[in-house]
Amino acid sequence: MLLVLSEEHKEHLAFLPKVDATVVGELGRIALQFLKRGTTSKIYDGAARKLNVPVEMVQHGVEGLMFLMTESSKHMISEVDFMDSVLVLGFGEDLNQILLQLYLQHHNQIRSILRQLPSNLPAYHKLEWRLDVQLSSRSFRQEVFPMLTMSLLFKRSCDNCSDFSRILQTDPSTLLYLISTLEVALASMKTSHARRILRNIK
Repeated sequence: MLLVLSEEHKEHLAFLPKVDATVVGELGRIALQFLKRGTTSKIYDGAARKLNVPVEMVQHGVEGLMFLMTESSKHMISEVDFMDSVLVLGFGEDLNQILLQLYLQHHNQIRSILRQLPSNLPAYHKLEWRLDVQLSSRSFRQEVFPMLTMSLLFKRSCDNCSDFSRILQTDPSTLLYLISTLEVALASMKTSHARRILRNIK
């Protein structure tokens, strides 16, 4: 899977090639610290004075790195996918390797932090299913009509949110067709052609 970065995020990360590798590592450390404890303007001010750049530039750089690292960690993208995702930024090989090392060093810790954050989004909890088979009817005395009924239960983590379920019903042949179509779509995302297209999406 490749990340699709918006023009805003590209602009936020655009000043990284202008600073030393140690500064990029420090900004990555600040981004990780902010994930753990929240943001504070004092750190932005201090970093801006050291770099002799506007505070907004430092803030945008940290926020851009934070987005890049959290989205990559959330989707557990591979090293190859990460490198292909940052190619669109137009950075040099050295900076791309620094970003890759930041991701590899901290992605497990970032995933742990993300799991602890409250979320209002529903999460899959369990699936219950039943297979019904109609063996005959007045019109068709020797026909077999199988039907699969599935109940998907979703949970929400917020205190005032209730769990909910969705009922889906389909015949086995349609379900098998959906599964095969999704498998083909997932496989096509790994091709070099799909990677080239995703890199050029604005």
